[in-house]
Amino acid sequence: MKGVGPSSRKGMATGQARFRHVGKRGVAPVATVLVCDDSALVRETLHRVLASVPGITRVVDASSGEEALARWPVERPSLVLMDVRMPGIGGVEATRRLISRHPEAIVIMVTVAEDAEGVARAVASGARGYLVKDATREEMAATVVHALSDAVWRRNAPAPRSAEGSAAAPTLTEREMQVLTGMSRGRSNSEIGKELFLSEDTVKTHARRLFRKLGAADRAQAVAVGFRWGMVR
Repeated sequence: MKGVGPSSRKGMATGQARFRHVGKRGVAPVATVLVCDDSALVRETLHRVLASVPGITRVVDASSGEEALARWPVERPSLVLMDVRMPGIGGVEATRRLISRHPEAIVIMVTVAEDAEGVARAVASGARGYLVKDATREEMAATVVHALSDAVWRRNAPAPRSAEGSAAAPTLTEREMQVLTGMSRGRSNSEIGKELFLSEDTVKTHARRLFRKLGAADRAQAVAVGFRWGMVR
């Protein structure tokens, strides 16, 4: 399965689901979900997951970002599950265009755990959060329920400058900025350490500190916050 990571043979039946909400509250339950992924196997798996979620009566597919943009005005789904990496314009650009044209669209990115940069760019473009592919079906179903009901979402990430008015951006040290930049480029802790001539443990220490300052739970969310504050490009 494309993009499922080291547990590809088990697909979405392994690992741990992770979802971070970065939008506003008040999303109502939905009846239709649009699944956009270029892998038929991923779409089929998501269909089975969504079939177990109460309130979802219809699931429609798109195999590319372009197709998702064409289908959204016709189907007007209340939730879109959008793969981050696809041929063509890809999920990030498709999300940007979709929300630009239809601000009411609710998009959750479907991604691999290592793709912090892709998730961050999609969130910066308006996606409400992300769902990691390498997860059990039960965890993924629970995540979708949470996304639809908005009952357990909490705001982990600081709001962008425009939403916070005069609030100042979090202050990171030079080294923390370097680590955050490395994360935004998809570097592992080991790779960041080699670039900065630091041990991997030292990089992890800087990462924990910048997570705390940014109010982030993991590197994908930290990079998303960094994009929103203009710390990384």
